[in-house]
Amino acid sequence: MAFFLRRPFAVSSALTQAPKLSNTARFIHNSPFKPSQAAKPFAAQPSFFTKSSQTFHNAFRRSYMQQTYNTQSGNFTQKLLYGGAIVGGTILATNFIFNRETREDGGMPAYERSFLNETFMHTGLGIGIIAIAARALHTSGWSYRLMAMNPWLVMGVGLVGSIGSMYATFATPPDNYVLKYGCWTLFNLTQAALLSPLMFMHPAILARAGLYTVGMMGSIAFVGATAKQEKYLYLGGPLLAGVAIVALSGLAPMVLPATAARTLMWSERVWLYGGLAVFGGFTLYDVQKILHHARLAERGYMKRDVVNESVSLELDFINIFIRMVQILGMRSNNRK
Repeated sequence: MAFFLRRPFAVSSALTQAPKLSNTARFIHNSPFKPSQAAKPFAAQPSFFTKSSQTFHNAFRRSYMQQTYNTQSGNFTQKLLYGGAIVGGTILATNFIFNRETREDGGMPAYERSFLNETFMHTGLGIGIIAIAARALHTSGWSYRLMAMNPWLVMGVGLVGSIGSMYATFATPPDNYVLKYGCWTLFNLTQAALLSPLMFMHPAILARAGLYTVGMMGSIAFVGATAKQEKYLYLGGPLLAGVAIVALSGLAPMVLPATAARTLMWSERVWLYGGLAVFGGFTLYDVQKILHHARLAERGYMKRDVVNESVSLELDFINIFIRMVQILGMRSNNRK
C-alpha cells in the first residue's frame, strides 16, 4: 500500500486524461487552446508519430512539455555558482535546524557506514539505469507509442509491473545474486518505461532538476545519518497519511469537473509542494530506517540486503525529481 501511494502519479494521471479531441483537455497552467483551423481538402494526413506527439501535448496537463527554452539568458558560471550556493545553504540550514542533537555513540560505526554507503551506491546505480533506459526507449519511439495507448491500460499495467517487480525483489534472498539483481533491474526498467516521456523536456531543465534533487536529498540524508539513533523513525505514520493526501490530490483532475478551477488549482499545489515536503520527509525517515536495519543485520536479526533498502530511496528520488521538473517548467512558462 505504501509503495502504491509513493508511485509518481504525474505520468499516470496525465495519461488518464489523454483526450480524443484537443478541446476536451483540462489545463491549469497551460495557455488555452487556439481554435483549430479547418482541414484543407487536399492536405496530407498527419503521420502516426505526429498524432502521438499531439496527444502527448494535450495530455500533459502539468506542463511537462516545453516547446522552447532560452539557454542564452544569463551567465552559465553565475548560474552554476547560484546552484552551488543553494545546495550548500540547504545542507547547512537543514543540519542546523533538524540536527542539533547529534549521535552520542562517538559517530557512525564502521558497519553502519558500510551499509549506508552500499545503499547509496545501489541507489545511484538504479537511478542511472532508469535514466539510460528512459533515454534509449525515448529515442526508439517508445514515448510516442506510450502516448497513443489507452491511458487506463498504461496505468494499470505500469502499476502491476512496478509492484510485481518490487515485491519480487523484496522476496528474493540476497544470497541469490542473479535472481535478486534481475528482479531489481526489471523494477528499474519498469520505472524507465513509465518515465520516458519526460525526455520530451529540454535537457537543461532535466539537468537542473537532477542537480536540485541530489542537493535536496543529499542534505536531508546527511541530517538523517548524523542524527541520534531512531530519532525520526516516528515519522513513518504521519508521512504515510501525508502521501495519501498527495496521491488523492494527484488524482483529483480525473474526477473533478473542468469548471472547478479553484479546486483544481489547490489540488495542484498540494500535489506539487506538499509532495516535495512529504518525500523529503520520507528521505529522512528512510535513511534512519536503513541505519536501523544495519544494526539489526549486524546482530544477526535480519539479512544484510542493501538492494531492498535502495528501492525506497529510488522512489523518493523519482517523486522529488518529477516535482522539480514541473516547478522549473512552470517558471520557464512564466518568463515567456
